[in-house]
Amino acid sequence: MSSILRSPRFSAVALLTAAVLGLLVANTALGPGLERLLDRHLPLGAIGLDLSVAHWVSDGLLAVFFLLVAVELKQELLEGELANPRTAVVPAIAAIGGVLVPAGIYLAVTSGTQYTHGWPIPTATDIAFALGVLAVFGRGLPSSIRAFLLALAVLDDLIAIVIIAVVFAHGTDFAALGGAVVVLALFAALARLLRPGRRGHGWVVAAMVVVGAVEWWLVHHSGVHATIAGVALGLVLPRRPGHTLHDRVEPWSNAVVLPLFAFVSAAVVVPTVGIGALSPTFWAVVLALPVGKVIGITVFGTVAGRLFAHRSSSRLSFGSVVTVGVLGGIGFTVSLLMNELAFASDHDVVDEGVLAVLVGSGIAMVASAVVVSLKARSYRARRALSDAEATE
Repeated sequence: MSSILRSPRFSAVALLTAAVLGLLVANTALGPGLERLLDRHLPLGAIGLDLSVAHWVSDGLLAVFFLLVAVELKQELLEGELANPRTAVVPAIAAIGGVLVPAGIYLAVTSGTQYTHGWPIPTATDIAFALGVLAVFGRGLPSSIRAFLLALAVLDDLIAIVIIAVVFAHGTDFAALGGAVVVLALFAALARLLRPGRRGHGWVVAAMVVVGAVEWWLVHHSGVHATIAGVALGLVLPRRPGHTLHDRVEPWSNAVVLPLFAFVSAAVVVPTVGIGALSPTFWAVVLALPVGKVIGITVFGTVAGRLFAHRSSSRLSFGSVVTVGVLGGIGFTVSLLMNELAFASDHDVVDEGVLAVLVGSGIAMVASAVVVSLKARSYRARRALSDAEATE
């Protein structure tokens, strides 16, 4: 069962199912009740917290997902595709293109309006969805395509983390932020006590959980989005404890955290207005995700591949880079979070942004399924022909 919950296929299906279910429920007779439930506040006055159910999910539970993202990012930087600059330079440049071009398209569409600050929304790639689509439709594709996609998506997540920490930090409380740094150092010191063969790990783990919760509380009160606490905790974890935590928590993240966030985020009422009455944000995101991502990743990735061909151990073909670019257009999880942060004070625009992310990511998913299937079929046919010639 655990292996199923870790599967990229399961994660993609669970996320999509939860999002569709949230959208459907919100637009039925159950919608008003669901809205009241998500808006209901669950305050913890003793520690100065007063969050709605929806914010406990997006600010609290989602920090677990970002914790795992940080652990995976650190692993890739130390041991994976990003450990060697020769193999990291091309996906790094492609990831930058996959951020700049969608942001540019968004700004072009919303130019002259009050919606330009939503430019980060289409810059994200959902690593779980992209890998899930690749796993479902990419049978027979070389592992180099998955490695390139994984490296690009991890770097994309890093850029998204920086955007969340810098762009969406408001009224920063530097005292709380300084306290968070001190607590983070304490967490890192405790983590280094988790050595193989050493007894008494139980109290260390319990202390780390408490310290981690304090870290989240301090980051939340600092004005920086609380999910950054998960990132910080994941980055300071040593390799072995980080791997253990990722191994144990990933099934819960895939089965509970991400689907719940997808359900809550997608639970919006479809606007009863004409197509022409939708805000520029809707059209900008719908265009920027499936189109901007593939253009940015393909152009920047191809140019980088040519410039650094002598440094890269495995150069992807143009068709393979296009395939990764189409997959990169699946924004979903982080795009939904960016949308919520960008338009927190405008409920109507938030709802349109959610629909835009779902539509744009949906277009990218369908396009990815087609492109990846055709690419995989071509590879399988080529391999079969090669095997047949070898046996003659």
